[in-house]
Amino acid sequence: MTRFSQGPQTLFCYGTLRFTDVLKALLGRIPDRAPASALGYRAASLQGRLYPGLIVSGPGNSASGLVLTDLSSAEWLILDAFEDDQYDLREIALSTGGWGLAYVWPGGDVRPDDWDAEEFQSQHLEEYAARCARLAPRLAAGLPKNE
Repeated sequence: MTRFSQGPQTLFCYGTLRFTDVLKALLGRIPDRAPASALGYRAASLQGRLYPGLIVSGPGNSASGLVLTDLSSAEWLILDAFEDDQYDLREIALSTGGWGLAYVWPGGDVRPDDWDAEEFQSQHLEEYAARCARLAPRLAAGLPKNE
């Protein structure tokens, strides 16, 4: 059973899913995307992890990212299985004036600095995308990551 339920068909991506290499590795295609921000949140670095956690940051702050707008039900299930079970799937307000689903980090291991997407891209993206490509067949079959 996944955490995905019927609701907004928009997914806000603020971390590794912002990168076309990761999306292509997991889904086999690049979904329609548009820039957006999560109001009142920040993409925090997490201790011992390459990926960030979206955490409540307060009014006046926002986490930049993208919204994916044309995900199929099967793709939602793949992305949900890919995300860590520790994340909460929540509906959040977006800078576009609408709402979307986002994987929100509930706490723990949060560092004071924001996640650096450029550093991730230059130092880790290639290996991370290759790992995603290895996981994709398991996720598409409805199997756990088993990493």
